[in-house]
Amino acid sequence: MQLPFQSDDLDLEAAIASARPQLVEFLSHRPGWLLTTSQRFLPGVALNGLDSITDHKEKVSVLLELLEKAGPATWKQFAQYLCMECDLPLDLEILLMSSAGEGNLSQKQEVCTDVSAQSSVLKGSARRRHSSSIVSDKAVKQQRLDSAEKYRYLLINSIRQRYGSRRAAAAAQEQTQPLAFNQAFVNLVIRQSKASPLKERTDKAQEDVAGAPEPDGCADTAMKVSDLFCSVGRSGMTKVIFLFGKPGTGKTMLTHRICQQWAEGVLPQFFFAFLFEFRQLNLLKGKLTLKELLFDLFLQPEDSPDAVFQYLLENAQHTLIIFDGLDEFAADMDMSSCSKGGPALTSHMSISKLFAGLCHGKLLPGCTVLVTSRPKRLPDFLLNTVDLLAEIWGFDHEKVEEYVSHYFHQHSFKEQAIAHLKNNTKLLSMCLIPALCYVVCTCLEYLLLKHQVSVELPQTMTQFYIKMLLIFINKQQGEHAGGEETQLNCNRKAILGLCDLALKGLEDKKLVFYLGDTPEHVKEFASLHGLLTVFEVKTSGTCPEAGYAFVHLSLQEFFAALCLMVSEKVDKNYLKKKFSLKSKWTLKNEAKTEFVESFHIFLSGLSSKECRTFLMLLAEQDEAWVQDKQEAILQSLKKLAATHLTGPKVIELCHCTFETQDLKVAQHIASLLNFKYEFKNFRLTPLDMSALVFVINSGQDLTHLDFTGCLVDVDCLEVLAGCKNVEHLSFRSRRCGDDFAAALSKSLRGMRSLKKLELTGGSITAEGMTSLVQASSQYLQLEEINLQDNQIQDPEVKRVMDLFSRMEKLKKIDLSNNNLSLNAVLILAKEVIACQNATELRVRKDTVIIYFSGLSGKAPRSLDLRWKENKEHVTPSRFVKLCLQNRSLSSQHAKEVVAILQRCPHLSEVDLSGNKLGDEGCSCLLESLPWISISKQLDLSQNHLSVNGICSLLKCVNTCQKMMEVQISLCCETAVLRFTEDREFSSLPPREEPMFSTDDQQYGEENQTPTYPQKIRLTDSCFQASDLKKLCSVLKECSSISELDLSSNCLGDEGLLQLFQFLPNLKMLSSLKFNDNQISLNSVFFLAQSLPTLENIKMMNLSLGHPQVVHLTFWERIRVRSTSRGRSSFLAHPKYEAKGRCFRLRDCRVGPEDVTRLCQILAQCPQLTEIDLSGNSLSDQSIERLLSFLPYLCHLTLLSIRNNTFSPCCTVLLINSINLCERIRMVEVRSNENAFLHLGASMRSQKTSCRLTGCAIGQGQIDDLCRVLERHGWLAEVDLSRNQLGDEGLKCLLDHLHQAPVTCSLNLSHNRISQDGVLHLISVFTTSGNTAEVEISLCSKATLIIKLTSRDDPRKILRLTECNFQPEHLEKLCLLLEKCAGLTEYISSNNNMTVQAAERLLRSLRKNLGPLKIRICKDKTLFQLGVSFPRCLEKVESVVSRLNLDKPEIKHACFYQRVLEKCAQLQELRWSHVELHNDEAETLVRIFLLLPELKKFGLTSSSIMPSGIDYLITGLQNCQAIEELNLGSMKLSSAAIPKLVLGLREMPSLKRLILNHNSIGNDGCSTLAEALKNMHYMEEIDLSHNKIGDPGLINLAAVLLKMQNLKRIDLSGNSPSPAGWEKLMEALAYCKCIEELLLSRNGFGDRTAMKLALCLPHMTSLKILCLQNNNIGPAGGMKLARALVVCGLLEEISLSENDLGEGSIHALSEGLPCFERLRKIDLKLCGITDDASKALSHGFRQCPSMEEIILSWNALGDGGAQELASALPGMEKLKMLDLEKNQIGACGATRLAEELAKCLEIQFIRLWDNPVPKGLAENLTSQDPRLCFSFY
Repeated sequence: MQLPFQSDDLDLEAAIASARPQLVEFLSHRPGWLLTTSQRFLPGVALNGLDSITDHKEKVSVLLELLEKAGPATWKQFAQYLCMECDLPLDLEILLMSSAGEGNLSQKQEVCTDVSAQSSVLKGSARRRHSSSIVSDKAVKQQRLDSAEKYRYLLINSIRQRYGSRRAAAAAQEQTQPLAFNQAFVNLVIRQSKASPLKERTDKAQEDVAGAPEPDGCADTAMKVSDLFCSVGRSGMTKVIFLFGKPGTGKTMLTHRICQQWAEGVLPQFFFAFLFEFRQLNLLKGKLTLKELLFDLFLQPEDSPDAVFQYLLENAQHTLIIFDGLDEFAADMDMSSCSKGGPALTSHMSISKLFAGLCHGKLLPGCTVLVTSRPKRLPDFLLNTVDLLAEIWGFDHEKVEEYVSHYFHQHSFKEQAIAHLKNNTKLLSMCLIPALCYVVCTCLEYLLLKHQVSVELPQTMTQFYIKMLLIFINKQQGEHAGGEETQLNCNRKAILGLCDLALKGLEDKKLVFYLGDTPEHVKEFASLHGLLTVFEVKTSGTCPEAGYAFVHLSLQEFFAALCLMVSEKVDKNYLKKKFSLKSKWTLKNEAKTEFVESFHIFLSGLSSKECRTFLMLLAEQDEAWVQDKQEAILQSLKKLAATHLTGPKVIELCHCTFETQDLKVAQHIASLLNFKYEFKNFRLTPLDMSALVFVINSGQDLTHLDFTGCLVDVDCLEVLAGCKNVEHLSFRSRRCGDDFAAALSKSLRGMRSLKKLELTGGSITAEGMTSLVQASSQYLQLEEINLQDNQIQDPEVKRVMDLFSRMEKLKKIDLSNNNLSLNAVLILAKEVIACQNATELRVRKDTVIIYFSGLSGKAPRSLDLRWKENKEHVTPSRFVKLCLQNRSLSSQHAKEVVAILQRCPHLSEVDLSGNKLGDEGCSCLLESLPWISISKQLDLSQNHLSVNGICSLLKCVNTCQKMMEVQISLCCETAVLRFTEDREFSSLPPREEPMFSTDDQQYGEENQTPTYPQKIRLTDSCFQASDLKKLCSVLKECSSISELDLSSNCLGDEGLLQLFQFLPNLKMLSSLKFNDNQISLNSVFFLAQSLPTLENIKMMNLSLGHPQVVHLTFWERIRVRSTSRGRSSFLAHPKYEAKGRCFRLRDCRVGPEDVTRLCQILAQCPQLTEIDLSGNSLSDQSIERLLSFLPYLCHLTLLSIRNNTFSPCCTVLLINSINLCERIRMVEVRSNENAFLHLGASMRSQKTSCRLTGCAIGQGQIDDLCRVLERHGWLAEVDLSRNQLGDEGLKCLLDHLHQAPVTCSLNLSHNRISQDGVLHLISVFTTSGNTAEVEISLCSKATLIIKLTSRDDPRKILRLTECNFQPEHLEKLCLLLEKCAGLTEYISSNNNMTVQAAERLLRSLRKNLGPLKIRICKDKTLFQLGVSFPRCLEKVESVVSRLNLDKPEIKHACFYQRVLEKCAQLQELRWSHVELHNDEAETLVRIFLLLPELKKFGLTSSSIMPSGIDYLITGLQNCQAIEELNLGSMKLSSAAIPKLVLGLREMPSLKRLILNHNSIGNDGCSTLAEALKNMHYMEEIDLSHNKIGDPGLINLAAVLLKMQNLKRIDLSGNSPSPAGWEKLMEALAYCKCIEELLLSRNGFGDRTAMKLALCLPHMTSLKILCLQNNNIGPAGGMKLARALVVCGLLEEISLSENDLGEGSIHALSEGLPCFERLRKIDLKLCGITDDASKALSHGFRQCPSMEEIILSWNALGDGGAQELASALPGMEKLKMLDLEKNQIGACGATRLAEELAKCLEIQFIRLWDNPVPKGLAENLTSQDPRLCFSFY
């Protein structure tokens, strides 16, 4: 807007243009008046045609245009008339009078002192008096104008004096001090942000947001200063401009420049301009009004302040208010007024409220507010009020050169200075910050003046500041004052005072100092050397005072950091406390504790070696004192590097590290930051990049640099070019365009380690891509280039692919989301096919990725791969995968696609899904399929195929012999063709040869064509029976179909009938699925009737539930080998293995009549071995009819009925089946829901078992049950556990069994039996002749097992555990046992058995004349008695009664003699978990160890003093008959071994020495080895877990060479090296009789494992091998697996917790058939996957003795579980399979449960912690409790 206060030559046209918008708006409400008035100034002809204009604004605009064209005189007359007649707004009236030539005032009049004498702006106002009131109003306006005009002149003069050319000229004339940080202004680089990230920023202080614009907004644009005020905000609204910039970028200088330009008339839109610095506003303690802020703190009007203020309010849109340094504001931003109504103009408010009110437009609405700040603070209330956001970048290279040229314009070495900076990248990066540029120029000028030839500048910012300080001192004091050291000493006191002032200011948040704050000598020194600046400080209502401030905040930070380093009061702890990295943002409304931005950087710089001398001189301390402080900073830096750092903090840390110039520190920090170089959403300067590159290059590891949304300019890329250790470089920003790509291309030359380059989310075009790729092609190490999400629409494909082909290591190019046209994609496909090293093109909608082999060399374009007689077969070197998904390919493109595919001789996969090829396009493609080489699959899904298209597709099954599978679904729009490997054209895999169709035999074997099993899946296509006819006509030509799936269609019963008529044509069929086809029960009977006609049927699985299931599987064909004409092949004949058949019918409600009909049909089926009728809700009558047919099902082996509720009557019916069919071997009913009948092949080949668990059987059912059992006299097992028998049911059962001549095991556990029931059982046991063994426990286990046997069995065993017997129960027990004459073994554990009760018990057993073994245990630590004396009961009683007498009585001498007399024949004595003091040990040794017949002695896990050990060993020396000595877990050290050896020498018959879990060590083992030399009968040595190393093991190995009788050795858990183990292995090779070798938990690795493998062939007697947790890898595992096959007697193998690898597992699997006696194999935590499961399962199946398999903690999934499940029925002796902690899901667990039902001997399968759904796990466990999903 043009203003009235302009130069005299005001342009009339410009003035009218300025006033027009507001004038049109005003007059549009008075169109009639304007038309009438215009008739006075314009001829009538000119007004013709105006009546047709209806819009008022348009009519007013036309009239004004006519008035303007009438000439200046007419317009002036009109303007004067308008001002007289209308009450215009003041600003509009001013504009009109200016256009009329009556308001012009020259700025030349500013020198006049009497403003009132000047001509008035409104001197023509007397000509337009309308009334007396109007005259009065105009007078008031005139007064305001006069006062405002005068105040404006006052402002202009004041600002010129402060910031204008007069001040600069005055300073230049004085030249008494250097102008530090105040050189002539050079335009700054300012960039406006189009985004609004400040609105999106949250209050997370740790985010990587530094105030920079959001990267993915529009690109920022460069600005001039004048651009800041153009078109900002809406008319009449307050406009807020926010400028941020890093320290030293020139923000304050820019505000001064803006004020200067306003004073010079460059910003005419503003009448008034005010500048406030927050560092001065901090000094205000009270509250102010807006008027006081403007007038008292900036400039007071000379007169009429109220009129001026009123004028300001009325013309706010012409007022500019600048706030500089928001980051320096010390107080919190008070936002309480923002949420309320607007504050009154006369209200006194805090500075924060005034500032907020101005920004929000509640004060002085319509003004323009400009705010500057470091990127540190932004109050939340500004987020939604900022109209323009811009960042001050400082200088670019051009501006640096301009500044340096100006600085050195008077020097002859100007060009030399410029060249010096240009040649030094680090210095040039510093100079991009204006403040640093001045410092660098100052130092450079000083050095060039002294040394014209060579100049050596400082390396860091800190060193520059030090140098600058010394230069300033030198300039003022001159060379005559001495050298730097002398001058520093002379000014030391002043410098230290300045340091104290700086630090105190930062700590007190004080940036301005008064005269009283600054000592005089400090003030003089700092002012003289240009370090402090002096200015007036105004506070409301007070006189101005002199204020002092550092010329730049960074200078204050430098001196504050220097203070910490030289002050004696500051120790290391305080120094560490002060050192921290600063976050880019503080929390909302939170004031900073200190004004620090570069403080930590200066501290780091001062810790460098280069600064040490300076600090020593200034502090007057020795080097050690200074170095101690420096080391504290360096240690803090290292600790910070180990913490979690955001991107900005990483940059800060790099700056600190660079300042130290310590390579060791940099290397350490680089190693910690190796994975932390991720930068997001903030701008990096070249100086930042220099610091980052310094740290990265100092490290030894390659790293990844990720710049996401960061502003990285071209200057940064030049610095980045020097980064040697970058492996992965990533940029993501819309600002990255072609220029950026071109600049980056130049920088790539220096990155020799770069392997992956990402330029994503940018605006790179095809041109930029070409230049980038052309440059990248020269860097052969690149492996991946990612150009996602750019604007590459039509690249030069041919040229680009040619460049890619030159990059030998290239693996991947990503061009996704670049809007590539279809034509470009097809051209790209052609070039990829032709490219020598391209392996895959993946196009999926907007995704475009090219993969390369990453290998040098060329692949042949075409190869003739046909078999040729007597010629070598050639294998292709390259296979290409082509994916063109969702690219709208139509039938018109089909021929072009075919042409592309035919060009490639070796395609692995082709994916054309998601296009629009239709039937026509797909047919075109399929017709050409025989001439297209595809090795894996062709995907034509989602191409709008119909039934006709499917028929066309199926025809290619016959024409294309490589077709292996066709998968089609019309509903899911799936059409996938899979191919077999091209065996005709490539070598056959080992053990695999092609099959030939029998239909081809009529032509003779020489004419037969190889055929392969083919799978056809036509699912989810809504096919009707009518469609099936069409499909079958095509399928009948496909004789090689092995799997046919027609599930999820609508074929119904009619379709099923048609299919079975067609079925005989499919001679190679192995699987037929007809699921979910809406069949009825009639189809079920039809399918059952077809069982006899289908000779090769394996299983028929039917279900009418949801979903319906019809799944038929067939046995594999028998292959007959043909060898005609020298060719060997398999001929397929219609012959099948004669195996059993399975019929499953589930979830189908069938009544008794249906069951009868079904059984009649099944009875006619030969080889029917399994029937499963689960989930069919069979009634009792149905089950009775089913069981009646069992005798007629001659080959049946298993009848399963799951999920079917059985009544008690039905349970008896099921049990009675043992009397209906003599082939039944087991009847099992679980939880009244699941029943299994297992049948044998012959009538009475095995015993029969009955298991009725959890069936709620009580006393009422016992009679019926027993009658059934009595009819069958040959039972192996009766399991009635988990029922409800109670004591009465038990008595009833015992009454029946006592009379029945049965021999079996009876399990009555968990049946609520009490102590009375137990005693009744014992009563029966004592009198029964056929009860051989009873085991009872009433604890949580609730065990009750009775074993009945024939009367000639001499055993009679009673075991009682935790029965909680009371004294009355114990008394009854003794009475009952008195009657048990044939008792052979009695074991009582934790039955409240006291010593007295034990005595009573032993008296009860006196009458037992036969051999009796008694064991009474109570709480391990109390006592345990084991007696096995034939006919010595009296002695035993005496011993027991005396063992627990009081200790004083034990010491009687007569007691020793009695014990020796009674125990002289004792042969075995074991103690465990006892505590023996010295006197007790001595006494007991004298009692028990003087036993001449003692053969076995054990003292384990007990506490005994060292002297007690001596007593023990002394006693052992007298036991020369000892054969076994066990001192395990006794904490024996090497010191005890020599004494033990003395005892061992007196034991010539010793065979077993067990010393496990002690601390024998090397010395003890060596000593022990000496004693073992003469022990020729030794059979077992256990030295496990004894800390034995190489010396001990080598000495032991030397002894083992002569121990020919050794059978067992355990050296687990020791710590020798491979060398020691190798010696042992060599010795073990001579132990021919070794049976057990236990070497677990030694970690000896592959080397020892290979040595052991060489020794294993010599250990032909080996039975147990345990190598758990030995760090055996694939190499050692392979050797061991192959060597084990010679150990044919192995019974147990443990290789758990070794990472064996797949190869070792396969080798072990191949050797398993050699182990006929193998009972247990432990492969826990061996990394076994599904890939190895098939081989393992095959091997396990061939181990006839296998009882336990442990495969827990591996990676077996459903596939592995299914393989193992299929092997279970073949392992007849397997008892336990452990699959805990694998990856088995629902499918695998279900299959295991199905197969477990067939395995009677398996006790449990552990499946804890597998991903099986909880509900399924509970269901499976309820069906079969042997499936264990719990941890316990």
